[in-house]
Amino acid sequence: MTALSPDVVALRRRRSRRRSEMLQLSATLPALLWFLVFTIGPLVSLFYFSTVNWRGLIAPRTPAGFENFVRLAGDPVVWLATGNTILQLVVTLPIVVVGAFMIAYYLNLKPRGHRFVRALMFTPVLLSASALAMVFIGVFAPKGMINGFLEILGLEQLARPWLANGDSAMLSIIIVTIWCSMSVSAIMLAARLNSIDASVFEAAEIDGCGHFRRMWSIAWPMCREFVGVVTMLQFLWTLFSSAAVVLLLTKGGPGNATATLSFLVYDFAFNQSKVGYSQAVAVVLFVVGVVGILVIRRAFRQKY
Repeated sequence: MTALSPDVVALRRRRSRRRSEMLQLSATLPALLWFLVFTIGPLVSLFYFSTVNWRGLIAPRTPAGFENFVRLAGDPVVWLATGNTILQLVVTLPIVVVGAFMIAYYLNLKPRGHRFVRALMFTPVLLSASALAMVFIGVFAPKGMINGFLEILGLEQLARPWLANGDSAMLSIIIVTIWCSMSVSAIMLAARLNSIDASVFEAAEIDGCGHFRRMWSIAWPMCREFVGVVTMLQFLWTLFSSAAVVLLLTKGGPGNATATLSFLVYDFAFNQSKVGYSQAVAVVLFVVGVVGILVIRRAFRQKY
């Protein structure tokens, strides 16, 4: 048998490796095509439509450059919606993440009936958005549950039409957002806590650590990176998807008291026929979302 030269052997290895890479690429090709068409494509379209004046699907488009973004900077409704969005994020994120972690820790102790509680906590996910809205319209109605409790406690002076009052409407939206989010986040964190070796908590208990120290000095640092993932998901859900809650409960009112940036994207596009302008708001939301993800990822990076 004739011995092959080292160059020929190296060439055959390169060809074999290339065939293997092409085979792997062909296996993932459908997913890559899906990603390019339905993720990158809409993203490019978003930036393009933000630079045109466009009043609707059958209306002609005219180039506008950065005019839409200049108008955004001087639009008081956009600034009001920005303030509401920041308020919603600042209030919702810490309450949901900290509250969900405490519930997750409690579930991880496996008290009696914890399986039933876990199943019950999926209720917000099982309710459609419209059914959820009907429930909370009843809760916040002038003769609804909250005003009923206030009347029982003798605090009738605090009763009000919560969703129709400019001072309380945004607070009501935030309460609904927290209720919708906390249970699922708690289930996710409970799954992470369940993966920690029980001997860690047993050793801490023997050393005299109470539940408070075990929760915040042991469990929290060990779950830090996963808490970051939950925080990112909650941040994105609040930033981009809370428009459905606003639309169904208040439609951005009274006035523009509960308008958020994600709601304005819908409102400008579908109610005011300002498609290009709405996409400029969407670009701002996209940038805020990317910056927020980077900040959260850095803040919750594991330190060991």
